[in-house]
Amino acid sequence: MVGAPAVAREPEQEALSSRLLRDYDAGAFFFASPKRTMLARGVFATVPDAGGGNSLDGLPERVTSVLNASRDAAHDIPVAEGAVPFDGKVAAHLVVPMTLQRAGPMVFDGANTARSPLAGQYTLRPVPEPSAYKDGVAAALKLMQQGPLRKVVLSRSLHVDTAAPVDLRQLLHNLARRNPHGYTFAVDLPQRADAAPGVGRRTLIGASPELLVARSGLQVLANPLAGSAARSLDPVEDQARATRLMASPKDLHEHAVVIDAVAEALRPFCKTLDVPRGPSLVSTQTMWHLSTRITGELKDPSITSLTLALAMHPTPAVCGHPTALAHEAIGNLEPFHRGYFTGTVGWCDANGDGQWAVTIRCAEADERTLRLFAGAGIVVGSTPEAELAETEAKFRTMLQAMGLGLEVQP
Repeated sequence: MVGAPAVAREPEQEALSSRLLRDYDAGAFFFASPKRTMLARGVFATVPDAGGGNSLDGLPERVTSVLNASRDAAHDIPVAEGAVPFDGKVAAHLVVPMTLQRAGPMVFDGANTARSPLAGQYTLRPVPEPSAYKDGVAAALKLMQQGPLRKVVLSRSLHVDTAAPVDLRQLLHNLARRNPHGYTFAVDLPQRADAAPGVGRRTLIGASPELLVARSGLQVLANPLAGSAARSLDPVEDQARATRLMASPKDLHEHAVVIDAVAEALRPFCKTLDVPRGPSLVSTQTMWHLSTRITGELKDPSITSLTLALAMHPTPAVCGHPTALAHEAIGNLEPFHRGYFTGTVGWCDANGDGQWAVTIRCAEADERTLRLFAGAGIVVGSTPEAELAETEAKFRTMLQAMGLGLEVQP
């Protein structure tokens, strides 16, 4: 089924979006945004890799070719969905599904049906150790003192090993319930080449607060987030943190760098582009963020949502500035490969419309392991202790959805 019925009462939409979440099984594609919910199953066609070199080179053209071939084969699901990595060293994973269902936004009743997706014992292992992460932040600050690097985003991972299989459907339900205004996703991934024999599926799962770009007809929307503060359970302190964030010269500068880069990337494609003069505040259950909604109108209807996404990717919000120097620093300072973390996840249809969220607040999961990720933007004025604390706060989105509800202690 492609799309919901043309006319549907709100209760029907609510029932359908909830059913799509309940019907999710590992191996399917699930994507919920503030305006729609999607569930896709099976693989009709796979977008081929570039065949060496950078996997992102020519990716929009390859997607268009596969969608056209699928249409010529009388397949009536004109959508490619999946995940794009942080860089072209990892292959993008985009497929045309066998079936696709769509509904309106997720709506939950008042009953709390969240349960832990973990059964039995588990262990937590940070990579790198907190002290090593702080050393990396100090090294990044030294690079900024010595050269033209102005920002670098350094990440940590947290490995969760479980005694029993992870209940991905329950984890996805918990993420969707706790993050109704974000982008909740689950994407089937190809197995790693170094996977142990017998290891089951690999799934990219998370709840991103950040829209990279959306296209609907000629209308374009990007909503970069940069500059963050952890929420507090104390309402007075929570509001004070929000107020400090809006007045923080460090965070406002970090945000402005991102907005300038996004606008510069979009401007060649748009005949009009509206960039607000300053940011606003948005919040999740765990974080405050500085946010700017950038809107535009395309010059050329042939420009797809994926073309726009790749023109912007990676933004300074997930990489740094200047991009090449930041990317080099990440490669030297992070002790793991990001894979799909800080890439983008979403969909693009044959008309070029689509939505792409930044792949943050997420984990890569196989049967008994979750590898969580969190990063922080390092700029002049950052301190190792503060950036470590920011990553701890960002881990909470996944940890709380896993029923752990704890902070990662240094």
